Amino acid sequence: MALVIIREEGADRLTLGHLATRAGVSKPIAYEHFTTRSGLLTALYKLLDEQHVQALQEALTSTHRTMQDTADVLATAYVRCSLDMGGEWHAVRAALAGNEEMGVVQQELLAGYVQLFHATLAPHSSLPPAALYRCCVGLVGAGEALSVLMLSGQCSELEAASTFSSLIQGSLSSPPHR
Repeated sequence: MALVIIREEGADRLTLGHLATRAGVSKPIAYEHFTTRSGLLTALYKLLDEQHVQALQEALTSTHRTMQDTADVLATAYVRCSLDMGGEWHAVRAALAGNEEMGVVQQELLAGYVQLFHATLAPHSSLPPAALYRCCVGLVGAGEALSVLMLSGQCSELEAASTFSSLIQGSLSSPPHR
């Protein structure tokens, strides 16, 4: 129901009281479960992130591929996941901006994406592990930025995915970093 509220009315309308009303439960139930609006938004953000990671992992489960195939699958799946979420993930994150607890959550989730990218790309990279890690941090940021660009209508899904794939491939084929 929380996602429906965000989709239909915007993240600013998502309060515990409004969620309780729309879900047909008493307000104390919503407050007992989430305690605060930030708690609700954080739980929702983690749920959306979990779905995003699961979809990425499913896309990457097929047999080992070439670097280009791996980059294409990773980029396409990342961009597709962002599109499938329809911007709710970014709306929830924006609603939590400035929340101290959210900073910790974002770092935790970022580390998960970096780890996933690192594990996926390591077989195709000659970069030392620390350099590949830094590269993956940048790639996750690039994927986010391209997703925002696509969701705002400034590029197509295909353009975002192909640009992201090119960035992935370029970062893996560049000379080793210190």
